[in-house]
Amino acid sequence: MPLGGRIQFGPGMLSASFPRRLLSTVISPPATSSRSTSTSDSTSNSCGFSTRGARKTRRCISWTTSAATPADMATNSSLTKLAPLEAILFDIDGTLCDSDPIHFCAFRELLQQIGFNDGVPITEEFYSATISGGHNDDLARALFPDMDHQKAMQFMDDKEALFRKLAPGQLKALDGLHELCRWIEGRNLKRAAVTNAPRANAELMLSLLGLTDFFPVLVIGSECDRAKPFPDTYLKALQLIDASPEHTFIFEDSASGVRAGVAAGVPVVGLTTRNPGMVLKDAGASLLAKDFQDPELLSVLQEIEPAAANA
Repeated sequence: MPLGGRIQFGPGMLSASFPRRLLSTVISPPATSSRSTSTSDSTSNSCGFSTRGARKTRRCISWTTSAATPADMATNSSLTKLAPLEAILFDIDGTLCDSDPIHFCAFRELLQQIGFNDGVPITEEFYSATISGGHNDDLARALFPDMDHQKAMQFMDDKEALFRKLAPGQLKALDGLHELCRWIEGRNLKRAAVTNAPRANAELMLSLLGLTDFFPVLVIGSECDRAKPFPDTYLKALQLIDASPEHTFIFEDSASGVRAGVAAGVPVVGLTTRNPGMVLKDAGASLLAKDFQDPELLSVLQEIEPAAANA
């Protein structure tokens, strides 16, 4: 039975109308995920979504100006020209936290309940290629093209409710996030959170991460004229915090988010939380970082510190 008893789907009801190009990727999970390399650097959560061993290894990197980073480390000119830095904008899902495994669990469970693809569970590869980073309205149309849109959106609402149920026990900050937040606060930088997630999800994630008070502005895609990959959300954030795109950059983890930032005229740091670096680079990312402890990122931040008066 669907969450809240809101909609009732018959088994296999959706498989016949689902686009053939997408159905071809919905197969039983392979014995070895393409994301996994070895048992020493890759594990899986309870839903079978691969987690990266590197996420469990914390590197001892200091956030002080005396941090040891390679003297000859290359920095990206599109970021270094931002000095003095004025503001940083953040996506939430996959950027502040690695939330994709939780979303994957919720989608896989509910799609299987309603007989999607004759009940064959979706794979991580299908989720990453088709669902991750998408706006719910767009996903409802793509996943259920022949269904009444209101019913499709009810399914998406139920999926978000399940995500909020699962998140409190599983959501964790990306490595180095809280150190970065203290660095930002210490320099009095402007900031905003910008997301395609529903407001209830975004507020819950910020609360679980202890960042509700850190972000004075939260911009929601569905509350703007257009969500990502259009620039509206980031343009609105810049306006609300009164920041110049010439002295601001964005943290994003998805191609659609990177495109939104680039379209807004703001350089983007692509976090390779789940998406391949080449995908983010092709979307326009100026710099790639594994997490907020990445040595190259720290090197760039030291170069674009705000003026002493602003700190």
